[in-house]
Amino acid sequence: MKLESLKKNYQFRFVYNKGKSIANRFLVMYVVRNNKDSDYLGVSVSKKVGKSVVRSRVTRLIKENVRLMEDDIKKGYDIVVIARVAAKDATFQEIKKSLIMLLSKHKLLSEKN
Repeated sequence: MKLESLKKNYQFRFVYNKGKSIANRFLVMYVVRNNKDSDYLGVSVSKKVGKSVVRSRVTRLIKENVRLMEDDIKKGYDIVVIARVAAKDATFQEIKKSLIMLLSKHKLLSEKN
């Protein structure tokens, strides 16, 4: 099942207002239940993180890690991941660990693994 994208401003605002947030050194994750059988992911990387090349790299790292973990993430949630400034220097593995930690704190990782 493919992860859908949140694209519109109102979709992000809904998750910010209704969702629960947990943060760590690299990322902040907002999660809200959507009562659908698919997940929606939004990634936000502000200009504070860096210029467009840096922001694009961080976005790609987040999206690729989530794509690889897709099968382990419980269905029926809207998820917004916000990159913190420290994420600009993070490696693929550090972002992966960060995402796993946040997903497990939100209890979104399925018990398969």
